[in-house]
Amino acid sequence: MDPTNQGPEEYGHEGDGHAPRPRPPRDPLTPDFGAHTPGPARTVRVIAGEHLLTVNPVDGSEIELCPPTERPGRPAKRSAEERAEYDELAARPPAPAGPARPEQPLLGRQDEREQLVRLLARGRSVRLTGPSGSGRTSLLDLVAEDCEDLAPDGVVRLSGYRRTPAELLHDLFHTVHDADLHRPDPEELRTLLREIGAVVVVDDLGFGGALLDELLDATPECAFLLGATPDTPPPSADSAVEEVVLSGLDRAGGVDVIERAVGRTLTEEEANWAGDLWFESEGLPLRFVQAGALLRQRDQLRADVDAVDAFGVFEDARPLAAPVDAGAGDAEEIPLPSLGEAAAPAPLLAARLSASARATLRFAVALDGEVPHQAHLPALIGDTHADAALGELVACGLVSPVGVRYRLAAGIQTQLEAAGYDDDIEARAAAAAQHYAWWAGHPSVTPERVCAEADAVLTALALVVPSTTPPAEDEEATAVLLARAAAPAFAAGLHWSAWESALHEGAEAARLAGESADRAYFHHELGVLALCAGDLDRARSELEASLGLRGALTDKRGTVAGRRALALVADASGDVPGLAAATVGEEVADARPEEPVSPPRGIQAALPTYPPEARTVVHRAVTPPPAPAAFQQRRGGLKGLAKRNLVAAGAGALLVAVLGTVVTLGATSNNDAGDPADRGGVNPSASTGPDAGGLDSDTPGADTGTGDTGTATSRPTDPGPDGTMGTSDDPTPSESASPTDGESGSTGSDTGGSSPTPSSSSSHQSPRPSHSTSPSPTSSGTGGSSSSPSPTVSVSPDPEPSDSASTSASGTASSAPISSASSASSSRSGGASASDPVI
Repeated sequence: MDPTNQGPEEYGHEGDGHAPRPRPPRDPLTPDFGAHTPGPARTVRVIAGEHLLTVNPVDGSEIELCPPTERPGRPAKRSAEERAEYDELAARPPAPAGPARPEQPLLGRQDEREQLVRLLARGRSVRLTGPSGSGRTSLLDLVAEDCEDLAPDGVVRLSGYRRTPAELLHDLFHTVHDADLHRPDPEELRTLLREIGAVVVVDDLGFGGALLDELLDATPECAFLLGATPDTPPPSADSAVEEVVLSGLDRAGGVDVIERAVGRTLTEEEANWAGDLWFESEGLPLRFVQAGALLRQRDQLRADVDAVDAFGVFEDARPLAAPVDAGAGDAEEIPLPSLGEAAAPAPLLAARLSASARATLRFAVALDGEVPHQAHLPALIGDTHADAALGELVACGLVSPVGVRYRLAAGIQTQLEAAGYDDDIEARAAAAAQHYAWWAGHPSVTPERVCAEADAVLTALALVVPSTTPPAEDEEATAVLLARAAAPAFAAGLHWSAWESALHEGAEAARLAGESADRAYFHHELGVLALCAGDLDRARSELEASLGLRGALTDKRGTVAGRRALALVADASGDVPGLAAATVGEEVADARPEEPVSPPRGIQAALPTYPPEARTVVHRAVTPPPAPAAFQQRRGGLKGLAKRNLVAAGAGALLVAVLGTVVTLGATSNNDAGDPADRGGVNPSASTGPDAGGLDSDTPGADTGTGDTGTATSRPTDPGPDGTMGTSDDPTPSESASPTDGESGSTGSDTGGSSPTPSSSSSHQSPRPSHSTSPSPTSSGTGGSSSSPSPTVSVSPDPEPSDSASTSASGTASSAPISSASSASSSRSGGASASDPVI
């Protein structure tokens, strides 16, 4: 069944290109047509605030920051013709099937009608208070027609039944603006609502007080006409909302309503009976409509068999009444209903309806008063002409319009339950849930159509979830199927309160059914919904629960979507270090907690920059199996780890600044042409031989006694993992020393003599070097000294240097301070030699 595209092949869809498949034997709802093969997944892209939401019913919705090219412009308002078309489809229930019925005038309400129009014309908001069945909805429709030209944006009709102020504001926005698939954020919504000037008619309002003030304050240019029952909370004292109370009809008005319903003048006996009913019903118009239906059924039973409906509508109900012949004397055999039957007319009215109408009432009782759309009735009941049942119920006053659908009228639910119409609620609810699961997932059914049936769908879902059990092999739980089919439609139709309810019920059904994959899907969707609503803590917990389940199932595509959503949560909450917690924890797993963590190799003196792969999210698997150990670190520890990274990076930055300053001063202050530093460069190589005139201490006999001492040094290479300058050995055979990161070179003796014996495998290290900076004459390569002073930095090792092996650049606390690879040269008794500074 396709309620939206009915035609000659409305039930089978033989021409839609899908090959039919046999109907499952457990499906009693579609005896005359087969189901279709599953169509492709229906994905919808929705702009939700600053996010781009892609509703994916298979792997879970994907959410990302909306690219600038995808952002919609300022939404335009609908024209008067577009508003009228939209109002006809989205604000009123469809006309019942069957012949058109004449419009009944509203009797005895002219004074209230004029009063409401006057108040609205002044820009005042009014609340019309009346009990259910008082004709409140009909009066609101008439007043709305009178106010079409009062406001620039015309009249907007909304349903307040089970709606919150925020939902009504979004409904108002979409009614006035042409903005399909766009749900603005609260700030943008308030801006757009301030520009709307309309008469807003809200029937079945369910809140008052501060919530009503919130609705009125968000729309300062609108005048509201609110319909509510006496038990609805009243407006606040300072809201300036006028109150109009709707009372019952007088006795003459009640008799007039019955005569219009019957189509003739009442007899004296019937008029007296109507007077007694008026006294008992307090003049509620609905009770007179139902009384008129009782008299009309009585007339039909008294009439000739040929006068009965040509389709035999009442033939199946005739055994419940006395046999009727065509003679005139038979009229006495069908007395008027008693006063008790007239006060609770539902059982008697239902007994004289068709079998399809009675079956429809049973479904309505099972669905907590929600009457299925008339297009669903043929499939639910198993009768191709069952759609006419809705017309019977409307004519009898057993159902009333609520928004775009029908519900059982006030008091009818209780009366039918007392008559035994609730004896098979479980079976009816299961049948309705199975039908809606197939229908909501059909490719031809639009999200807007599913949203119109949201209350019936959610009621059926809530009824079947508690009885969910693990299904047999090759089967799926009906509740899980219904939630998986309806939730994406609610999301795409922007009915997000229904989306949230379906996800909660689906998660519980999946838990009862033992479906881990479906459970992961529902938790993921709940996390995405919470992210769109700005509830970051809820979004994080739901997404982490989903990732834990999907990790156990090795669902790679779902895991990717979940991690992307979780990354947005972290960005929105400002928890940037937490994004790289997993990767950082793996990279520094061997480091002690008290040690600073050095930046990666190649990054010196810079703030830590994490690669894209480091932006993995810590998941806490709330259900078994447990997450890996790397994902169970506490957020506080990870933030502290990132803080230590920042301290280490700052120390590296200070080191480079000092090192650059000292090197620059040393390089520019010496003008001696014979300076070994000028011949060997800023960092002379240790491979310089005797022919070069300096730094030949590694060669035996190189000491000429002229006062210069060669110093073994190494040239710097790429930065080490700790962000400092390392050293590398010259590959020439004359290499004498290769100090590693964090150690200083060996210095010569102050009294002359031979230079220290070089070693390529170990070096002397000063754990606590003392630094001193003093201007001293620089010795030349031939033993002479220059008169120009040059600032140098010398390192005085401890008297007993340690011969331990060189430490690595891992940034541990026990390592020596970070140093450059150049070694300091010591002078003989007559002067000091120039060398690279060592810190």
